[in-house]
Amino acid sequence: MHTFIPPKRFFSYLTWSDIQAMPDKDNVVIILPVGAIEQHGPHLPLIVDAAIGVAVLGKALSKLSDRIPAYALPPLYYGKSNEHWHFPGTITLSVQTLLATLTEVAESLYRAGFRKLVLMNSHGGQPQVMEIVARDLHVKYSDFLVFPIFTWYAPNITAELLTLKELQLGSHAGDAETSLMLSIMPEQVRMEAAVAEYPSGLQEDNLLSTEGKLTFAWATRDLSQTGIVGDPTVATKEKGDRILESVSDGWVKVIKDVYAFRQPQAWNWTKP
Repeated sequence: MHTFIPPKRFFSYLTWSDIQAMPDKDNVVIILPVGAIEQHGPHLPLIVDAAIGVAVLGKALSKLSDRIPAYALPPLYYGKSNEHWHFPGTITLSVQTLLATLTEVAESLYRAGFRKLVLMNSHGGQPQVMEIVARDLHVKYSDFLVFPIFTWYAPNITAELLTLKELQLGSHAGDAETSLMLSIMPEQVRMEAAVAEYPSGLQEDNLLSTEGKLTFAWATRDLSQTGIVGDPTVATKEKGDRILESVSDGWVKVIKDVYAFRQPQAWNWTKP
């Protein structure tokens, strides 16, 4: 049941008495991998986002010092994927359902005494949902520290391995995701079906992009006939191995920083 997660770090293998007796629960780091079941072109399986998140987290937890208490929850496989629902096989939750699910999972952990929760999101269509949940939980429970972190935003070298065009226009089922899947689940990758497809009408130097600071509303069928936005044909297992090592190293640092994190306090001052 733990798949890539080291068994000793898998939250669901604990008993209720283990949790009751756990010391310093305020600083124990609980990590919820959030993915998606959605199309990733004709060459990759629907499970890509969830698989990548769990594989990266498992690798990171295997590297993490035993002195740092951190546990992975079972992954939430389903996410908000309605931008992909024109492609068969995509399963999507509504925003309301995802918000409620994440909130209720988090509140269950809070009742058990935990105060640090990482929402480790691997699907590019829902970072905003993670941020809303995290903010609302902290406003409701001021001692609950919730960290909405996109898997790929941990420090890593992936950008060094991609072409400039891929960095600027590639965003889904392209070189990085395909390379990483060749590393972690090669038997599920069909490289013979991989094709390169970039959105037409978008220039590499355009301020507006599908992702980034200046974006616009889109559905995948607006950008791609195959469901691919990028070039998976240049993906390799060797590249994926390097990405996995680098992103998981980044997540070791993330978990360490979350463990050490203390809630900032507003400066208490009075006017003279």
